[in-house]
Amino acid sequence: MLSPIEEIKTRLDIVKIIGSYIKLQKAGVNYRALCPFHNEKTPSFFVSPARQIWHCFGSCDEGGDIFKFIMKIEGVEFGDALRILADRAGVRLQKQDPKLRTERQRLYEICELASSFFEKQAQSITGQKAKEYLLSRGINEDSIKKWRIGYAPDTWQGLSDFLVGKGYKREEIVMAGLAIKSQKEKVDVSRTYDRFRGRIMFPIFDLSSQVIGFGGRVFGDKKEIAKYVNSPATPLYDKSRVLYGLDKARVNIRKKAQCILVEGYTDVILVSQNGFENVVASSGTALTSDQLNILKRYSDNLLTAFDMDIAGDSATKRGIDLAQAQGFNIKVITMPGKKDPAEIIVEDLESWKKSVAKAKSIVDFYFETTFNKWDSKTPEGKREISKIILPVIKRVSNKIEQFHWIQLLARRLEVGEKEVLEELKKCSLPDSFIVPMEIRAKESLSVLLPKTRKEKIEENIVSLILKNLKKISLINEENFPLFSDKYKAILRNLKTSISHGEENIDILINQIQKSISVESHFLDYLFLKGEMLEVIEPELEIQTCLNELNSFEIRQKLDIISKSIKKAETEKNLGKVDSLMKEFNDLSQRIGNI
Repeated sequence: MLSPIEEIKTRLDIVKIIGSYIKLQKAGVNYRALCPFHNEKTPSFFVSPARQIWHCFGSCDEGGDIFKFIMKIEGVEFGDALRILADRAGVRLQKQDPKLRTERQRLYEICELASSFFEKQAQSITGQKAKEYLLSRGINEDSIKKWRIGYAPDTWQGLSDFLVGKGYKREEIVMAGLAIKSQKEKVDVSRTYDRFRGRIMFPIFDLSSQVIGFGGRVFGDKKEIAKYVNSPATPLYDKSRVLYGLDKARVNIRKKAQCILVEGYTDVILVSQNGFENVVASSGTALTSDQLNILKRYSDNLLTAFDMDIAGDSATKRGIDLAQAQGFNIKVITMPGKKDPAEIIVEDLESWKKSVAKAKSIVDFYFETTFNKWDSKTPEGKREISKIILPVIKRVSNKIEQFHWIQLLARRLEVGEKEVLEELKKCSLPDSFIVPMEIRAKESLSVLLPKTRKEKIEENIVSLILKNLKKISLINEENFPLFSDKYKAILRNLKTSISHGEENIDILINQIQKSISVESHFLDYLFLKGEMLEVIEPELEIQTCLNELNSFEIRQKLDIISKSIKKAETEKNLGKVDSLMKEFNDLSQRIGNI
């Protein structure tokens, strides 16, 4: 009988699973993509359907099986990755004692039960009024079901009592962000009350469509309280890493090669409901680097549909600047009358469609709005206009495109291009244009301890032999000392097994993994690398690599001899100097002959 892990691997195809997160392209027998775990322009991320593994041959050098991918992409532990994949594979995991379930699992269960509770409450008398309000805003019945919109009753402990009745502790309900500890004097501090009361509830989902948090919109005549209340930070929910609607939008974002970014929950729902399913919202916060890194997995093209400030230091402006710094192509959907997308769609869907079709590039947008705000004929106006537009032009990386904007600015300000260029040189980019230190640190983390040149050569030799088994004959007994212990052991095992007639690569890999201590999937990784290497003549490449290893070893010996010569000269031991020089010259000649 297969274990749950083996059964999941049997039922799921790694290509389909990874392909649901990032865009994969066929590359021979494998698939490749831009790595989702570091910024890159050339695809170095490969997926092997035959070996059911993935690996990035770029700077992050990450790799593994289907479980490792889910753990990294979702930011979860193995147990959660197992549950996510079990759900997708239709594999039933054996139920555990509630005491043995992880804290995260229990929080997921609490959030799911809370969402079901709110949906059920939408059938109450007040809940029906809330539903009528949603319908009046243009959200239809299908969307209410699809987005699981519910209602939180206006009671102090309705949800908490329901969850306690299901076997969960009040401390856990607080931890899930659904209840708050009472801080009133003369009240037991362990007493809690529901965070969401008398509100229309919008569940927030992770990429696997699991409920991790909520947004609650006030309903009824309650002007004195906040219009929206969102879940606080919890072990499941971090608003800086979540994009509302991405679980439903990601496939369409890839298909359309662009993402529409809006501000609110109802904006997402109505835009999606009306045919633009490539839409997300930044979950009640300005765009963060983590959110942008997630979006970049699906598309580099952003269409913003919210109020864009062109001056000052607004959070919106900082988020857009950060997106530019991370290489996004940004267009701005300008909306009439400062209305939001939901309002425009309800009033005139065609107007919304035209606005999307006529979205302006970010530089065009800055030109239009800035020149509308200030008088370009006055010295003060020219100064204010240049102060806003010059940093935007400076961020344009393509010099030809940049010069186009310089010419346009000079023409519209009625000044010389030389003067604009002079001011551009003085212009410093705002902090929001600069990729934050934590991103640079994350990208460079994997290159702090890079593989040595020797390790890369050894990898290439073994990878090419795994792909071309008969080429093991090129490795002779005198070659083995050139390799480090791990690669030496792999090659010896291969040579022995192949000499006994074994040519099945899967059997060979299993035999080697059983007989020597190597990391899980390491040989699969080497085999994938052999397929990835575009080598027309593997025999010539292997021989070249062997020659380089040989040269590497000789150079190490020359370095040792050189130091010994200097020491002998210091000691005035001329006989030893002559002997060492002869040895040095002989080795130097060997390098020349390789």
